[in-house]
Amino acid sequence: MAEHYDLNEIPWTDVAASIKAGNDAIMIPIGSMEKHGHHVPLGVDSYTTMGSVEYAAKKAKVLHTPLMPFGVSTHHMGEPGWGTGTVSFSPDTFRHVLYCIGRSLIFSGFNKLVFVSHHGTNMGSQGDTLRLLRAETGCFCAYYKTPTERDCVVVADLMTGPPEETPGWHAGELETSTTMAYLKDRGLYDGAVKMERAKQDRAHAPKWMGPAFSKTDGTNTVKFQGSENIFVPMLHHEYSDTATIGNPLRSSCEQGRAVFERIGNHLAAFLEEVKKFNFKVPDEKRDWPGRFWKD
Repeated sequence: MAEHYDLNEIPWTDVAASIKAGNDAIMIPIGSMEKHGHHVPLGVDSYTTMGSVEYAAKKAKVLHTPLMPFGVSTHHMGEPGWGTGTVSFSPDTFRHVLYCIGRSLIFSGFNKLVFVSHHGTNMGSQGDTLRLLRAETGCFCAYYKTPTERDCVVVADLMTGPPEETPGWHAGELETSTTMAYLKDRGLYDGAVKMERAKQDRAHAPKWMGPAFSKTDGTNTVKFQGSENIFVPMLHHEYSDTATIGNPLRSSCEQGRAVFERIGNHLAAFLEEVKKFNFKVPDEKRDWPGRFWKD
């Protein structure tokens, strides 16, 4: 296996040799560029994704593609002219991008694809694509969402805030810590995290819904008469005034490193199981004629 695991850093002949040696699994990190709190850069989800992927790749010795930095973030764009800097695919475009990435890697010889993302909304658009990839080719494919938000059991004990601070949510304790650690440990822009601007904040039901509704975190649901069974399409700024949901004041580089180690180990353990799966794309299904098109 190559010493480097990012396809951008490896000659194609080494990739081919790795596949020939039986290393037929690969990770595809998917990020997001969207407004978070006033104290962290737009790349929070991308940094958290890559810190987890890079750790797991070295431990499990599994190749990965470069980060695809955009996802589905339409609800983070704000209003026209606000200058949020958010870049979003439409869900249809996002699904097609994932499909093209997947078919390209299957064409090359990979049989097992693991998409990895920290951005929760990316999850909602990918299911059909993964089902299509498997149906068309017989590959194994999965989407690994880094353990955060309501599904944070892997890292819950690393958080210092109480549940009401929603420590795994947007620009809060966890994401601020991972951003600090990722940027500092790679010698990147040291002033990117501006803690003098950080403040804790909470989610709330959109004000236009009135007092009958409440909300505690960043899900797509609201509470009504004690039940949280109602899905309401909402723009992020309608339920989060600062784009922070949680308490970033509890964050630290040390905590961010601990989160990367914990998630990286969990992801690596999953990859070790994936290696055991007996999936082989038949030769007649590996070709991708759709890579050619007409105007």
